[in-house]
Amino acid sequence: MKTLVYIVGAGPGDPDLISVKGRRCLRQADVVLHDRLINPTLLGEARSNAVLIDVGKRRGREDERQAQIHRLMIDYAREGKLVCRLKGGDPFVFGRAGEEVEALLSAGIPFEVIPGISSVTAGPAAAGIPLTHRNYTHGFLAIAGSRSADFTSAEWEAARVLIRNGGTVVVLMGLARLDRIVSHLLEAGCPPKLQAAVIAKATWPDQQVWFGTLEKIEAAADAFPALLVFGNVVSFATQWKPSNPSSNTGLK
Repeated sequence: MKTLVYIVGAGPGDPDLISVKGRRCLRQADVVLHDRLINPTLLGEARSNAVLIDVGKRRGREDERQAQIHRLMIDYAREGKLVCRLKGGDPFVFGRAGEEVEALLSAGIPFEVIPGISSVTAGPAAAGIPLTHRNYTHGFLAIAGSRSADFTSAEWEAARVLIRNGGTVVVLMGLARLDRIVSHLLEAGCPPKLQAAVIAKATWPDQQVWFGTLEKIEAAADAFPALLVFGNVVSFATQWKPSNPSSNTGLK
């Protein structure tokens, strides 16, 4: 059966970081259902007569919007249209693409998932932070820091254990709860001098990075939508100057 829906990872922001296959699907699509923060330059790759629909989530209406995305994918596909569901980062990393796959399976719509570069790895890399380094740590963990995350969960317990044992933890969608996350980690026995970073708009031209310690990193709470990195490997980034960020701010 002919594939009618492509769930495409657009990468972390820089339009050059989408895969070759993902860009090809975008260029061929009749309909592009895109996230709110997709780079406008990347959207310019779509055909001039393609239908572009912003299906980005709005706070408080996430589930309603997700259901609408399912309906749009299915309805356009049933019309015989080639649909590109363009999602930031990698579709299967905190992107709810699993739910979209379930909806397409239930509807009998042929689809393909095209992986993308996740900001989980690209954000730290663009800031000069290796998530693993043989002289610092041999493992990392990524966790959602949104309001749905429960600090008593097994995932947060694993994060605390990893940090206390020298590992690296990346928190996405956690900036709004940065003060609570920091307080929780400190109360759980994580060292106040633990190295930390806040990376805003990773890989975009106006990327910004704040370096500091766990006890001081809350000063970056007014940054743009950002990801958080906790772990001593953060100190590696202070040894050189990454070319991407427009500014690097140290927190004392």
